[in-house]
Amino acid sequence: MPSIVSATAVIPRIAPDNVLIFDLDNTLYPSACDLFSQVSNLIGQYVRDTLRIPADEAYVIQKSYFHRYGTTLRGLMTEHDIDPADYLNKVHNIDLSVMDPAPELAAALDALPCRKVIFTNASRGHAERVMDRLGIASHFETIFDIVDADYIPKPERQPYDRLLARDAIDPTRAIYFEDMAKNLLPAKDMGMTTVWVHTDEEWAQVGRDDPRIDHETNNLVHFLRELGKGPA
Repeated sequence: MPSIVSATAVIPRIAPDNVLIFDLDNTLYPSACDLFSQVSNLIGQYVRDTLRIPADEAYVIQKSYFHRYGTTLRGLMTEHDIDPADYLNKVHNIDLSVMDPAPELAAALDALPCRKVIFTNASRGHAERVMDRLGIASHFETIFDIVDADYIPKPERQPYDRLLARDAIDPTRAIYFEDMAKNLLPAKDMGMTTVWVHTDEEWAQVGRDDPRIDHETNNLVHFLRELGKGPA
C-alpha cells in the first residue's frame, strides 16, 4: 500500500504558526506493537480485583463501561467511585520493550518548524514513558492527558475545547493526527485539518468514511516529510 493512501484535501506546507496535535497510542508507534492488549489485560485485572468478581464478569463490565462511558475508567468512577490515579498507575504498568525507538520519526518531527503537542485519553506518565522509549520527547511542547480532560475522553467535545483553550491553539492552524477515525470528527468540526493514521484494529475504523477526514496515511513518517514540502 502507498504511504499516503488518500487525500481529500491539499496537504499544507507547515509554517511556524501551525500546531501539530498527535494522539499517542497506535498513532506515534505501530499498532503491531500491541501495547493495547497489555493495557486491556491490566484493566481486566483491575476490574476483577476492585469489584471482587470472576474474570468473565469483569470482562463484560470492562467492555460495557468502555462502550457506555468512552473509557472503562470513567465507568468505574461513575458506578463505583474508584480512585482514578490508582487506576491509571496500575493499568499503564506495561512492558515497553516491545516497541523500538523511532529515530526516523524524531528526525521528521525535528524538521517541522512548528509547535507539537500530545492529546491522549491515557495518562501523562504513560505518554512520557512512551515518548522516552521512542526518543521523541524533546520534540513536544506539552501533553494534554485524561486528567487534564477531567476524565472526559475523546471524542466528546469538552476535552478538545479544553486543549485549545489551555494551549492557546487556533484550530484553523492545527493539524490533528489520530488512529481512531471517530476522534477526528470533532476536530474537523472545530476547524482542524485531520489525518487518520491507519491501524488494523477494528474499533479504530468507526468513522473512517466520514468526509471530515481530510487525509489518510499508513506511514506517519512519510506523511510528516510531505508536510515539509507541501504547497503553501
